[in-house]
Amino acid sequence: MLEQVDASVMRRQTFALAEAFHREGVVVHLMETPRQASPNIVFLRDLFFMTPSGAVVSRMASQQRAGEERHVAAALAERGFPLVRTITGDAVLEGADCLWLDAGTVAVATGFRTNSAGAGQLGHVLGELGVSVVEVPIGPGVQHLLGSVVPLEERTAAVHSAAAGPELRELLVGLGYRLVEFDPDDEVVSARGLNLVPLAPGLVLMPAGAPGIRRRLEAEGIVVRTAEVGEYVKAAGGIGCITGILHRG
Repeated sequence: MLEQVDASVMRRQTFALAEAFHREGVVVHLMETPRQASPNIVFLRDLFFMTPSGAVVSRMASQQRAGEERHVAAALAERGFPLVRTITGDAVLEGADCLWLDAGTVAVATGFRTNSAGAGQLGHVLGELGVSVVEVPIGPGVQHLLGSVVPLEERTAAVHSAAAGPELRELLVGLGYRLVEFDPDDEVVSARGLNLVPLAPGLVLMPAGAPGIRRRLEAEGIVVRTAEVGEYVKAAGGIGCITGILHRG
């Protein structure tokens, strides 16, 4: 984490974020975790990846996050979501490195959080559903694929210009995506302004404190909602990191 985090403020921001989702018609499941869990468990996006058949539970690359997987598996099962695979063996995979690009294509970024073996195990699950996994290298200066690209609407994506490598760009353009470029300024890097969640085509929920990014998105025709998540930003994350996506219409 980048700064000392106030857990009580973080908790208030969690409930306010849940309410922001509720206002947009999103069903929210709040996850309570055992006291012995790592503080990083708040970053739920990393801990699983959802497929049409159910969740693939991650296997964390960092030693300090080992064991978080069992807590998210229990929470998913308690809420009735099937668990179709747990990443095992020498494979590591984190959900924030995996991204649906269309109904038949998932991008997986490999680097220091996800390896090729992890991408292969996910590919086995998705291959049975007729979905292709395309492996791309993680870009420079980001922890996950989530830091490089985020869809805004069908075939339009925001990209962190310095972190979106040629392989990722070729994949996106080949699938017909229009790329909205953002340079690595303070709003992108420090305020985590692109660490957002698309709620519907052309509608996103993004962190407060990045007015330049908001103006740019609105100029592109995107409707923007904001929520204050400053304590999560201190912990090197944002709205996208703390939101595990369970289902989209």
